[in-house]
Amino acid sequence: MENTDEITRMTDRYTYSVTWSDEDEEYVGLCAEFPSLSWLSPTSEGEFSGIRQPVSDSLTYMRADDEVPPSPISTIATVDSL
Repeated sequence: MENTDEITRMTDRYTYSVTWSDEDEEYVGLCAEFPSLSWLSPTSEGEFSGIRQPVSDSLTYMRADDEVPPSPISTIATVDSL
């Protein structure tokens, strides 16, 4: 259970966007920290919740393989904040 809660917290901290795809005629969900992942949905609301699943799955696999997940953009120091 602890691992699931930690994965959920990590998933919540990433940067997501939803945009319309004329090619797919659906909404596309993206995660900035996982640029290779995307998720299609007929609704923007479904898209936002949909993209979170492959991110969560990726974090689970990374944990199992002892890989370091990407840092959320919101936690990366910028030149302006130094």
